[in-house]
Amino acid sequence: MTTYLYAKQFYFTDEVKGPGYLPVLEDGKLGHYQTEQPTDGEILDYSAYSVAPGLVDTHIHGFMGHDVMDNSAEGLRVISDGLPSCGVTSYLPTTLTAQRELLNAVCETIGQNVDKVSGAKIQGIFLEGPFFNETYKGAQNPSYMSDPVIAYLDEWQEKAQGWVKKIALAPERDGAVDFIKHAKSKDIYSAIAHTDATYEDCRQAVEAGANIFVHTYNGMRGLHHREPGVVGSALTLGQYDELICDGHHVHPVSAKIVMQAAGPDKTVLITDCMRAGGMGECESTLGEFDVIVEGGTARLKHNGSLAGSVLELITAVQNVVKWGNATPAEALRMASLNPAASVGIDDRCGKIDPGYPADLIILDDDLNLQATYIDGKAYFQK
Repeated sequence: MTTYLYAKQFYFTDEVKGPGYLPVLEDGKLGHYQTEQPTDGEILDYSAYSVAPGLVDTHIHGFMGHDVMDNSAEGLRVISDGLPSCGVTSYLPTTLTAQRELLNAVCETIGQNVDKVSGAKIQGIFLEGPFFNETYKGAQNPSYMSDPVIAYLDEWQEKAQGWVKKIALAPERDGAVDFIKHAKSKDIYSAIAHTDATYEDCRQAVEAGANIFVHTYNGMRGLHHREPGVVGSALTLGQYDELICDGHHVHPVSAKIVMQAAGPDKTVLITDCMRAGGMGECESTLGEFDVIVEGGTARLKHNGSLAGSVLELITAVQNVVKWGNATPAEALRMASLNPAASVGIDDRCGKIDPGYPADLIILDDDLNLQATYIDGKAYFQK
């Protein structure tokens, strides 16, 4: 039996429609939006609310006490089960710089469990490292950083049963251009991160196929008027720019500059959330480092550096609207379609178009999450 979601507005890719009815078919897929009241099926009344695509987090390390690097099938289950409370219906489990053997094992575990989790769907793997520059190591372990090795990527992809979708690297490392070209030939998206690259380094990487700047401003050479650096490249080379919009990693005005340069169709909201997400203030870990979570930030215990975040993606959407940087429609696109498109999964998530899985969220006028639907079933309700 078809179920119809009745709401006052619907956030489609290029326009906001409503009021109207969005059909959820028996197979959990979406039908064609209509304005006339249906004569069949069940109607769910969300007349005081809005419907938007489920959010897509393409850069997230953990949640609710678990980390992707724990190499635990149970941990993946808990993360996937918890993320719908943040409006997330699809995500890329994200690794850290680590020993090659551990990355082998983590890729294998994720590949074996993609279809065994419920809740938010695993849509691929993001390898954040290990081919970074020690100068901008952030909360990553420099002991494992090296020049890129194509054979390692092929091994990780084999272990993951083809689920590696994205890898980040510093484009100034020896062999980076050839590595990026190889990754592209294997349908793996390359991202620029934790880097002291020049503008010319970044330009060559983009020409080779790199299409994402990871958490723009953070972990990268800044903008200088005689050397645009990585930030200057992110602002001008026309690729996808990630932002952590928790109000701590990037000033709202700095975020606005990126959004104006990249536009609403190339800005990507991410969380970079670590295991302490959803846990309140606490002591935690990120990789091999101890972390203290307080005041809405996660910081390394030994030096106070930011160590990922505890941001929830729906909060990032609310923040950029509250800061006056984006309309609700733009902010929602930045957290759904744009991240999906940046890694080539926009054929399966990020939209509420006919034929897409009924992965969607229900929002009030302040963009507060009321419910999250996955395959047409309410998975989270406030």
